[in-house]
Order: sequence, then structure tokens, then C-alpha cells
Amino acid sequence: MAAMTVERGDSALSYRQLVAVAQGAAKISIGAAATARLKNGRAIVERIIAGGERAYGISTGLGALSEIMLTGAQQAQLSRNTLMSHACGIGAPLSITATRAIMASLVNDLCHGKSGVNVAVVGQLAALLNHNITPVVPSQGSVGYIVHGAHIGLALIGIGDVIVDGKQMPANDALKAAGLAPIELGAKDGLCLVNGTRCLTGLACLALAEAEQLADWADVIGALSFEALKGQLAAYDEAVLALKPHPGLLHVGRRLRALLAGSEIVAHFKGFRTQDALSIRSIPQIHGATRDQIDHVRRQIEVELGSATDNPLVIGTPEDYRVISNAHPHGQSLGMAMDLLAMASAELGSVAERRLDRLINPAVSTLPAFLVAEGGVNSGMMIAQYAAASLAAENKLLSHPYVTDNYITSAQQEDHLSLGTPSALKCLQVIANTRHILAIEYLLAAQAMEFYPGLKRGHGTEAAYAVLRQEIAPYNQDRFLSPDIALVAKRMGESAWGAAVAASLPKDL
Repeated sequence: MAAMTVERGDSALSYRQLVAVAQGAAKISIGAAATARLKNGRAIVERIIAGGERAYGISTGLGALSEIMLTGAQQAQLSRNTLMSHACGIGAPLSITATRAIMASLVNDLCHGKSGVNVAVVGQLAALLNHNITPVVPSQGSVGYIVHGAHIGLALIGIGDVIVDGKQMPANDALKAAGLAPIELGAKDGLCLVNGTRCLTGLACLALAEAEQLADWADVIGALSFEALKGQLAAYDEAVLALKPHPGLLHVGRRLRALLAGSEIVAHFKGFRTQDALSIRSIPQIHGATRDQIDHVRRQIEVELGSATDNPLVIGTPEDYRVISNAHPHGQSLGMAMDLLAMASAELGSVAERRLDRLINPAVSTLPAFLVAEGGVNSGMMIAQYAAASLAAENKLLSHPYVTDNYITSAQQEDHLSLGTPSALKCLQVIANTRHILAIEYLLAAQAMEFYPGLKRGHGTEAAYAVLRQEIAPYNQDRFLSPDIALVAKRMGESAWGAAVAASLPKDL
């Protein structure tokens, strides 16, 4: 089935459109309105060059070298040199999806038409995306922007390595095989590729989409654990939750009641205890708080996608224009948002680890120790909880904010940094860790269900149990657990299992 096409036209891409391009589910095209804006911005840059006007990064050097005037061929040479000198990333490469997200974000931002970039640069970015040519981009080395965009920019001119169909090869060879050619850079083109919040925005879009999916699974898996631990449903009473009307809390409460509707297990153990532990009783409060932070992050990302974040920006027409040095490349808003999203996602993992610990502890679960019938010869789920605790501890460290730190670069010209890109990268790692914690809880909660024969689960929890059991058998004796954890985490990142559970719930949940 052919991939759909997302057009970057008169309006900015949505974060869902950007993620679709990043994941290879959509191609990207440049619409007529965006092309017209690109041409207008480029005409302004050409007018600046022709008039010998001083303008940062167009006719001057960069950063602390901005007082040095450049003339003629030096201006185009600066663009090439900018990519060469700024491509100093280190460490393991970004994933293909992450790199594509940055590329799609570059296209989106440049198409505001306020950067003055050559139309050919944007066309080449779109062509690489549509031909599945992905630059090899080291993950580390950015304090806010610059480094990742430089590595991507080099691929446009045939320098560096790229990935095509899982194989690494020289960029020039990949361009030739796709019927493309390296482009020639003009004045400011290099700066346009490395500037702005495009890297941070692309990664933030991925983090948001993954966090939304994670929050849905946290509710589902939490409900399964609630049922297995003989939870008392009164804590989720609609009237009680309405007395603390945070939007996320109320939404999670509705989801939990729907997931557990019709549960004979819950009905059978009504009154079993006076009050559940907080990790069980406060799922609406904890998961709901995370959802409220996700909503805040979504608003920050939507604003950023609709923003021109280059420096300088060109405004007006070639006949009546202004070129303005500014600070829009500073990623403070998204940097804070990514730090917040990391903390909010880590909390989903933290409370999940507490729930799954209760599942394996017979003193509080009243289930067989470590959820295995023949203990002693079998260790059951004992060490799976160790793994979850390790990931939760790592998340605690990764949740330390980046944005409150600061370093000085470019001979004090850039003397306050957002550190937004590394914040987005560690947020993605927190989300990945939390997904694996939840996968472990999912396995344990489903295993606990084996000890409730003859009692029906809730509508939603039954759907969650059923999709897991299609691929993961119950644990009658010890077996290799790591592949099961990896498979469940993978399925949680896909759509089929989630869609099957969602089908058991009202459409607005």
C-alpha cells in the first residue's frame, strides 16, 4: 500500500503529520503557497547581497565572527564551511526515525519563508525523505541546535554517510542511485540548515506522540493490576473524582471505570479491604497529572511548529523588506517542555514499578509468591521486578532538568543556552524505559489473572489480557523472560494491540 502524502502548504505541519513522515508512513510535498513564500524570502536575500548590506550570516561571519564582512563568493563559501565546521557530533547515531523527524521539522520551518533559503535546499530535504535516504547523524554534541542540522545538511551536498534500506553508504552514491545530485549552496543556506529549533521540535514531536501512547497503556495496564490486586473501585467513584476536577484526573477516572466495567473479579472482592495502597488507589491522580503535562507540552509544540525560528529572519517583500537579527532559535519553551515531559513520563514508570512489586509480593497480593504455582524450583517473576526497579532508578537520574543548567559558547556571544535538544533526547530515553517498565507490569498482571479461574475480567482488561495471550503464553515454569519483555514493549509501540483494547471502550476514551 502506497504511503500517503503530507503537503506542507499554507499551514504548518501538525505534530501528527510530522511523526507520520518521520516514521515513513507518509511522504512530504511542498505546496504552491509554501513555494511562493520560499521564493519571496530568497528574493529578499538576493536583494541584500546585491545591495552590499550588512546582515548577520548573509554578508557577515557567524557567532563571535559576526563583525567580519564577507563579499562575493565568500558568502556562498561560508554556507559550505558552516556545514563542514558545525558537523562535529559524537556518539552513536540517532535512529532513522529521529533523524527523519528533524528533517521534516526543517522542511516545515523553512517553508514559513522567513529564512531566505534557496528553494532547492528544501526540495532536496523533501527528496531525501521521500527516497528514504537518511543521513547518519551522531546523537551527541548539541547544546540547543546546530550540530544535527549540519550533519543533515552535508548529505544534501553529497558529503558524509547515509542509510538506505538498512545499509550505510556514502551520501553521494545514494544521491546518484536515487537520480538526485548534490545541490549548490548559496549565501545563508548553510546557516538556514543549522539554525533554529528544528532539531528540538522534530524530536519533541516524536516524544509527544510516544508519551500519548504511553499514557493510554499506563491506564490499561494499571487497570489490569488493580483487578489482579483486588482493588476497591470506590476510589474511582465519579462523584468523588469530580471534587478534584483536574482534566487529566477526570479523564483517567472515566477510562478506568470503562476498562473495569463488568468485572466479576472486582465485584467478588468488593469490601476485601478498607483502602488500597496509594499506587492502586491514586491511579487517576498520578496518571491524570501526567496527562495534564502532556496537554501543556502539546500546546508548546503546536506553537513552535507554527513559528519561524531562524536568525536572521527576513520580513516583507524584495521591494520593502527588513532583515532582523533575533533570538527565535533559542529553545527555552520546548526545552522546559521536554524536561517536564521526561518527569511526567518517569512518574508513569515509577508508580508502575510500585504496582508490579505488589503483584509479586504474597504479603500484599495474597497471590502465589512471584506469581508462579511451584515456587522454589521456579523463581517466577522475581527478577523482572529488579529490572523494572533499575529502569525506574535510571529515569530518576534522567529526569534532572537540562534547562536550568547553562554553558557559554562562541566566545560569550551565545551566553545562555536552552540545552533543549539533549533534553528531548533524554526524554525519549525516559519514555523508552517507562515503556519497558509497563511491559513488565503487563506481563505480571496478566500472569496474576491465571489465579482467578472462573471469574470474568472487565471489558477493557479482558481485551488487554486477550491480545497479550495471543503471543505470550502463561508461565507454568521458569523460561527466558527477556524476549517476552522486548516483544510486549514493541507491541505497545505499535497500533494493533492498542486498537483492540480501544475497541472495547466508548469512542471518546
